[in-house]
Amino acid sequence: MADLLFKVRGLKVALPDMTRKPLFGTAPKVEILKGLDFDLPAQSVTGIVGESGSGKSTLGRALVRLLEPMEGSVLFDGRDIAHLDERELRPLRRDLQMIFQDPMSSLNPRLTIGSIIAAPLVRNGIRDRTAERVAEALIRVGLPESFGRRYRHELSGGQRQRVGIARALALSPKFVLADEIVSGLDVSTQAQILTLLEKLATDMGLTVAFISHDLSVIRRLCRQVIVMRNGEIVEAGPVDGLFDNPRHPYTRELIEAIPLPEVDPDWLRREPADAPGAAARN
Repeated sequence: MADLLFKVRGLKVALPDMTRKPLFGTAPKVEILKGLDFDLPAQSVTGIVGESGSGKSTLGRALVRLLEPMEGSVLFDGRDIAHLDERELRPLRRDLQMIFQDPMSSLNPRLTIGSIIAAPLVRNGIRDRTAERVAEALIRVGLPESFGRRYRHELSGGQRQRVGIARALALSPKFVLADEIVSGLDVSTQAQILTLLEKLATDMGLTVAFISHDLSVIRRLCRQVIVMRNGEIVEAGPVDGLFDNPRHPYTRELIEAIPLPEVDPDWLRREPADAPGAAARN
């Protein structure tokens, strides 16, 4: 059995429901995660999948402690981080990194790409060879060193997401949360980013939690998968076993909803309905 990087038990998270907030006073809280139990193997890519509102992103943010759980334990590398204060969390932050869904909003438009990648290094007191480390991070994600002098708006969507990956990996973390990182990219760029992330995870020995609503992407990248619905885990296990023999009806619904290409061999020879002579030949 693989070593575990995360061991989560009884995880509950509640957030304020702003739609029910009174004019004066605090908003009531609604339970988003309802007592989750699961493990994340070290040096492996685990997919977290479910429909919008299922609690995927909330779970991811609880793992990197951007949210504090209401109840439960989150053992990271043998230490419970669920209720640590920020002073206690600070030494662990470099090992818990995140790649955001929208690189356009997560990259500072006033900073150069080099400064953006260098920021976590400086924040964590790593000030030696900063320029070299930034150059290495760019090359690692397939971008030339010269991109360090560019700004966010000078890059394409795929290039910006590569910068987001470079920033997350600059500190050589143990765990990376990738939250819907290819949902805003075209199909060919998605494939490039997934291939890059898969290679980096293998080369650097990373543990990755990959959040997506797309099971076809999950199967392409992940070794195991957690299926969520309404803040609960309905099924979890190795990817091949889950796809070949889904046990829960909701998992079967998700698999059946994957769009599959249907090739029409006559589409190249077909004429538009309004083409001259088309009606006569029909």
